[in-house]
Amino acid sequence: MSNLGFSYIAIHPGEILKEELESRGITQKEFAKAISVSYTMLNEILNGKRSITADFAVLIEAALGTPAEHWLNMQARYNLQTAKTKESVMSRFNSIRNMSPWISPHKKAKMATV
Repeated sequence: MSNLGFSYIAIHPGEILKEELESRGITQKEFAKAISVSYTMLNEILNGKRSITADFAVLIEAALGTPAEHWLNMQARYNLQTAKTKESVMSRFNSIRNMSPWISPHKKAKMATV
């Protein structure tokens, strides 16, 4: 659920990178070799099984010209969106929010999900 009134599906930045490589006609093996990472590592990122790190984002920037910050921001947003879908995280969030002495009573509404 989102604060915009519709469901929002978190998209891993690896999926975006996969589409970018495909649109440029670059194979996974070519890209892995060009940025000196294992094919397995790249494939895990492209399939959303591994996060894009700062080091990896810099390598993407070097190879494709897209800013490293772009990839890190997408990863951070994905991580937050994923966290907000976890019942255990949101349960703890709501417990802390309701007991927090630093938030005024009118600001203790539940966190909006994305």
